[in-house]
Amino acid sequence: MQETFVNKVAESGLITLDLETFLPKGEILVFDIKDYLFMGLILKEKDFRKALQEHDWTKYQDRVVAVTCSVDAIIPVWAYMLIVSYLEPFSAFIHFGSEEQTREAFLIQQIKQVDQETYKDQRVVVKGCGETPIPASAYFYITSMLRPVVKSIMYGEPCSTVPVFKKKAN
Repeated sequence: MQETFVNKVAESGLITLDLETFLPKGEILVFDIKDYLFMGLILKEKDFRKALQEHDWTKYQDRVVAVTCSVDAIIPVWAYMLIVSYLEPFSAFIHFGSEEQTREAFLIQQIKQVDQETYKDQRVVVKGCGETPIPASAYFYITSMLRPVVKSIMYGEPCSTVPVFKKKAN
């Protein structure tokens, strides 16, 4: 007699949501203002404007860009505005902060664009273990976004989940 194996996970109707799929593809480019400062400390407006005009902005085409200043310098607000005015036509996403902060901001922006109706009345498992670390804020936002529409939210893998939310029957 041949024994039939049943894949209970596949038959469970669970939808697995992998937050890694929302991360930026490829490396994040960093635009560091320190490279445009006189003696690494002082922003000279005329030199700064000239350097930005001569910069090859096409290398940021369709890329995720972190704008930062890695030295302790006083940067006038207009300088950041000027950088964004050059970056915006090229980059896919710009964030003020470190590479890691930019990755997190991009991830959260992508989560906020998810169509909630896709998950209406579904049982969702938010994948917990993966190749790339996912910040806790991403789990926070995906739960906040899904909770109003799903039957349940779980964390982990379909074969081993931690219950997070279950809609109460009316």
